[in-house]
Amino acid sequence: MSDNPAHPEKTAATPPKLLDQVRDRLRLKHYSLRTEQAYVGWVKRYIIFHNKRHPAEMGKLELETFLTSLAVERNVSASTQTQALSALLFLYKEVLGLEFPWLDSVTRAKKPVRLPTVLTTDEVKRLFKYLDDPLMDLIVRLLYGTGMRLLECLRLRMKDVEFTGVKSWCARARAIKTG
Repeated sequence: MSDNPAHPEKTAATPPKLLDQVRDRLRLKHYSLRTEQAYVGWVKRYIIFHNKRHPAEMGKLELETFLTSLAVERNVSASTQTQALSALLFLYKEVLGLEFPWLDSVTRAKKPVRLPTVLTTDEVKRLFKYLDDPLMDLIVRLLYGTGMRLLECLRLRMKDVEFTGVKSWCARARAIKTG
């Protein structure tokens, strides 16, 4: 007999599946939904890459092989490889309770040399003139002025924003800009 009517095949003695354990741990540590989706995706790819072996049966060599294949065979960017590494280290440390010494044999993806494009004040003003939609104008000005990420801005509610004097404060933003 099942203790959970929604899942009759599960009993109280059945431990949660690995990906459910990853999700639960991410939520317990208050990671964002996007991070949860990305980390679970990397754990799935890692398991499938190694022919559906359980990560507890694998070690440093398998982790290095997977990360190296991302850079060499799949030609992913350095930030993508770093995200995969972070997801797998989270899996091993936080979910499985295993520590890895530094991974020396991983071929790292090359970081491109980029100079950031910075607009002058006049260029920004000209850009703002082309915004006809008042809602889009507000969003662009908030993004420019606060340094928020797009989804942070789109999820704002009026009660999250307080304008007093020359300071603006946002309850949900990761970055606050005053002035």
